[in-house]
Amino acid sequence: MRILVTGGAGFIGSCFVRHILKKHKVINLDALTYCGNLENLKDVERNPDYEFVHGNICDKKLIRELVREVDCVVNFAAESHVDNSIKHPEIFIETNVQGTLNLLQACREIGIERFLQVSTDEVYGTLGKTGYFYETTPLAPNSPYSASKASADMLVRAYHETYNMPVLNTRCSNNYGPYQYPEKLIPFFISQLLKDEKVPVYGDGLNVRDWLYVYDHCEAIDVVLHKGKIGEVYNIGGHNEKTNMEITRLILEAMGKDESSIKFVEDRLGHDRRYAISNDKITSELGWKPSLTFEEGIKLTIDWYLKNQDWMKNIESKKVGV
Repeated sequence: MRILVTGGAGFIGSCFVRHILKKHKVINLDALTYCGNLENLKDVERNPDYEFVHGNICDKKLIRELVREVDCVVNFAAESHVDNSIKHPEIFIETNVQGTLNLLQACREIGIERFLQVSTDEVYGTLGKTGYFYETTPLAPNSPYSASKASADMLVRAYHETYNMPVLNTRCSNNYGPYQYPEKLIPFFISQLLKDEKVPVYGDGLNVRDWLYVYDHCEAIDVVLHKGKIGEVYNIGGHNEKTNMEITRLILEAMGKDESSIKFVEDRLGHDRRYAISNDKITSELGWKPSLTFEEGIKLTIDWYLKNQDWMKNIESKKVGV
């Protein structure tokens, strides 16, 4: 089988490309915006089953050409940083909504075995101190980023309902692991501490997220792509609820720092208080579950960044790219 992976030079996309190449041929389409990085895939660039195409999912002509060459599409391509969406929401609508629509239209017109949309638990909004997000939870996005992803998810649903298109939709919790762009909490804090700078914690630091190791996420997407029921949504979580302060203290301890390295900053606009995702459906129907505990995964992650400081420095100095 040949798969078109869009956004395959980003954090989760590059890990998925590496994972799925063990089974299938891959065309990786990426626009190489600031968070797309070909350094993430140096180890597979000479693989005969791998092809990279520099391009954008907003390019309708290119999308049609590529869809004709593959059996399935897995769409990771998205603007994803919430702070950036608050400053420039129009960019998120263009890529996350219009880009997804372009993909869906090409896949419908040409015919595709399966289209899998990779989404986020942020489309559900925020939770109180108890409860979980389920696939049936109403969508209630609270940031321009999550609103753009919810809009894309609704288009995916509509193309199934209207055109009977063979779609699948996954929604994941916060990912962590190697190759994550250092604007995100874990790699950013590691980078700051390596430079002996303080780490900024929003508000009181008690916002809760469910953390999922990236390669466990990739395995789950693989399972949904091959075994998932057409038209269905599958939540993917790690059942690792941690406050931002808990994550911060873990990183500080691993790097020999104390809480004097923390600076509390004004809370983010529209900052959801808690996410927690139920894995019941994907576990009971498809047999997937996380392979690593959070303690195992976070140790592997911190060790990777400490051993790959040049990778972070290259990204921060914008020396990487095409």
